[in-house]
Amino acid sequence: MKRELDELVTKMHDGGITYEEAVREFKKRFLIEVLSHHRGNQCKAAKELGMHRNTLSRTIAELEIDFAQIRVGLKRPPRSERPVFAVKQTVR
Repeated sequence: MKRELDELVTKMHDGGITYEEAVREFKKRFLIEVLSHHRGNQCKAAKELGMHRNTLSRTIAELEIDFAQIRVGLKRPPRSERPVFAVKQTVR
């Protein structure tokens, strides 16, 4: 993993990405990953990140993370798209 990170940092530097842009993008992607892992639950994500929920909420706003989009990906599909399982009936 360290090798992959080293390669990524080299590519970003060669591409002219500033330090501030790199840090912002890392924070954004990391928070999205943790939020997705906790199914959008900000309290659980904040606890894992070691920050207060209000700080996480403020950081989400500052990084312009579309929190609604995280939740959309976590919702169950509509009934029409859910798989149908055969129901076993018992004879009386």
